Amino acid sequence: MSTIKRGLRTIVHEADDGDDVLVARENQILSDDQVASLMSATLEIDRAQGWEGDLYRLILVMAASGARFSQVARLRVMDVQTVSGRLMMPPSRKGRGGKASLISVPIGRDVLDALAPIIVGRSKSAPLLERWRYSQKPGTIRWERSSRGPWQTPSEIVRPWGEIRTKVGLPDVIPYALRHSSIVRGIRANLPTRLVAAIHDTSIAMIERHYARYIADGLDTLAAQAIIPLAADGNPPLSAVA
Repeated sequence: MSTIKRGLRTIVHEADDGDDVLVARENQILSDDQVASLMSATLEIDRAQGWEGDLYRLILVMAASGARFSQVARLRVMDVQTVSGRLMMPPSRKGRGGKASLISVPIGRDVLDALAPIIVGRSKSAPLLERWRYSQKPGTIRWERSSRGPWQTPSEIVRPWGEIRTKVGLPDVIPYALRHSSIVRGIRANLPTRLVAAIHDTSIAMIERHYARYIADGLDTLAAQAIIPLAADGNPPLSAVA
């Protein structure tokens, strides 16, 4: 039981803020195929458990943007810019000293299509991502839907995330792996470190400190592209052996 409790605490803590303490461990950098498998499993569990797309859209936006749970939960309908293909992400509340500028995060058409049903006909100031709340029916042990509201804490995804990661055979993967993987994906695409940091609302120093290996690999790849053939045709003569 203590092992389970520690595991759940890890999911809750690492789904939220804290770049300075959440080091990108090797087993938390997911391949594109692994992320796709997680999304497929999320959709299956969403349908099976009657989330009506709420769980799927939350995890999808986290994966697509690389943003923290606390940022994604504060998105408004107006923050989806369909024509421009981007989300205007609220900044992190940690260590930003009153910074209020929204962060432009590009997203794919598939993500925009998934969000379309919850945008049409809704107030622009309404929370983008919501979920059902449940209350116990008076005098019974039955729980029933009472209202809809925005996601509030990472603890709300603990149980479904545990089922998602088990379903895809990644028992140790945490929600924050979606953020780690998004950052590394940007680095591997040879985006400037400054741009990767800006999109993910973090510092260049944090990127360089925790993702140095991937930056070095990317620089090696860029440097290799500058190599041109220099050796003259033919083999050099062998030195005479005394």
